[in-house]
Amino acid sequence: MKVRTRGWLFGGLAAGLLVSFHGASGQAPKADDDTALTRTRAEVQKLDDLYKNAVVAITQIYQEGPPAAKVAKAVFGAMEKKGHHAARLVDATGSPLNEANVPVTEFEKRAAKAMRDGQTIYEEVVGKGNERRLLTATVVPAVLPRCASCHGVKEGELLGFIRYDVPVK
Repeated sequence: MKVRTRGWLFGGLAAGLLVSFHGASGQAPKADDDTALTRTRAEVQKLDDLYKNAVVAITQIYQEGPPAAKVAKAVFGAMEKKGHHAARLVDATGSPLNEANVPVTEFEKRAAKAMRDGQTIYEEVVGKGNERRLLTATVVPAVLPRCASCHGVKEGELLGFIRYDVPVK
């Protein structure tokens, strides 16, 4: 198992939130010699940007109704059903709004600890050969007042993470 951590920079774009996989220096992390793994990391970055921006946009546009996290979960399920990848929201606070979001796997438990310790991304490569998968956890803070209010935290505080399980191709 290979463990790797990287930092993130957060920045707003107009009324939205953009999240990138860049390190604290603002530079993209060094590419590994493993081109398949590098490609898979780029895929996770793209998915993470898409999902997080969609949740923020939905939350901003639709001020009433169920939280955008419910939409994200539906999209995660559709992607997994099609065989693309698996993703799920995982609590890192220890007080989830939904018990289904507690860390279940050993990876999720290690990732939750890493998030509580201030890491913004945590990953492990598991399996060998054609069975390799990239497990990645990316931080989810309360980025909007509505998120903070619903979860009972301050804006900017940790809520949890999105756990990705993506085949390395």
